[in-house]
Amino acid sequence: MSGQFHLHTLKSFNSITQFLLTYSETKNLRGVKTLYAHLFRTGLLYSADIIQTKLIFAYTICLHKNNLKTFTNCFKFINHNNPLPFNVLISDFCRNGLFFCSQKTLSFMHFHGVPLDTYALCSSLAASSSTKEVTFGKEVHAHVIKSGWLSSVFVGSALVDLYAKLSYLTDAKMVFDEIPVKNSVSANALLWGYCEAKFWVKGLELVRLMPMLKLEYDHFTLSAMLRACAGLSATEFGRQVHAYLIRKFNAEENDVYMQSSLIEMYGKCGLVLKALHVFNLAGYRPRGERNKDVVLWTSMLSVCGRSGHFADVIKLYNAMLREGIIPDAVAFVIVISACGHTGQVKLGIEYFETMVRDYNLDPGPEHYSCLVDLLCRAGEVDKAWKLINEMLNKGQGTGSVSMWGALLSACYDCGNSELGKLAAQKALQLDPQNVGIHIMLSNIYAKLGRWDEIGQLRELMKEKGLKKDVGCSWIEVTS
Repeated sequence: MSGQFHLHTLKSFNSITQFLLTYSETKNLRGVKTLYAHLFRTGLLYSADIIQTKLIFAYTICLHKNNLKTFTNCFKFINHNNPLPFNVLISDFCRNGLFFCSQKTLSFMHFHGVPLDTYALCSSLAASSSTKEVTFGKEVHAHVIKSGWLSSVFVGSALVDLYAKLSYLTDAKMVFDEIPVKNSVSANALLWGYCEAKFWVKGLELVRLMPMLKLEYDHFTLSAMLRACAGLSATEFGRQVHAYLIRKFNAEENDVYMQSSLIEMYGKCGLVLKALHVFNLAGYRPRGERNKDVVLWTSMLSVCGRSGHFADVIKLYNAMLREGIIPDAVAFVIVISACGHTGQVKLGIEYFETMVRDYNLDPGPEHYSCLVDLLCRAGEVDKAWKLINEMLNKGQGTGSVSMWGALLSACYDCGNSELGKLAAQKALQLDPQNVGIHIMLSNIYAKLGRWDEIGQLRELMKEKGLKKDVGCSWIEVTS
């Protein structure tokens, strides 16, 4: 749509906001300016806060500049005693990825005495968590403490969510403890932070505390509990969560995310048959139709691959295709890796090629890494090295430690010390403290009788303070 419009089309607020919405979507700055001039000349600009709000938003979107001067000049048209238009702006900016503008709008409100309510504070805190910058969030936190807004469970939950997402778990726990009346949202926000940091025990301690605080478990809580059980290999507690889930939520079979969490939990606890049982129950609809969700299938593929059932991975993948499920990038990582472990080189290469040819997926570094590992396991070191060069020339990153480690292991088998040394250097650039890479390189030197270089490598490991990890195993102990 051009910047031209007819005056008879602007007889209602809806038509004006529709024009502004269209100009925002098309980033038509000329159209926004033309409409702004008309609204200013006719006095319609002052007729409703919603028009001013949508105009500022459209102007900011079209300029696409994250600085205060872009839109604060327009703020003078808005009644500073009414926070509603500013709240709408903060929400719109946050929803469209202009997080900096959300923060600046709140700063403008605070500086000019516009009343701040829970809506403005929560939305701006959500914007802060998206920018991955905690400074602004801490400033809002200071205002919340001084103004007494911490008594609001909504503001408190937003602060807990901010600190948890940015890994400031001590601060998140402190805010959670200070909320006078807590709810499940605030508890789940802290629980999410514990799970992301793999603080499984702390997460379960929080879960056990929730009934004492009279907080209900919801689907998010139970998913986090299953994730913690998987991290701790806590089979019995995982079974209890599953039983509670069946008793409490009758519609559990329709929740794909919950089903995937159950499959992952049983798989990481080593109960592959139990995971398969959950998958089979979840896979069929009441009318006998197969569930078409790729996440469910990928979860089961991952369990089989992680448990060493590589032949089952390929069988399940073929069944997935027969059911008409379109595989995603994660599924291809799993199935190509399974081909490497079963020695099916041609099949693995075929799967890799079908990603682009049949499913229009671009292979990422993880796919190249799996294919390199497949070729190295088959002793095709030259082909693996050629593939790595192809990946690097395409700008697909610098590879992964596992990829260079696979090449290093293959070099040990074939006695190619020069290429092995290069692979070790590349791996150590990514992870200088990796003891396994040092040991593998040492083994290559030992195989070739290059004892002086082994001595130099050992001295280097001593300087870095590296020691070979001691093997261990652990089991769940129940009373």
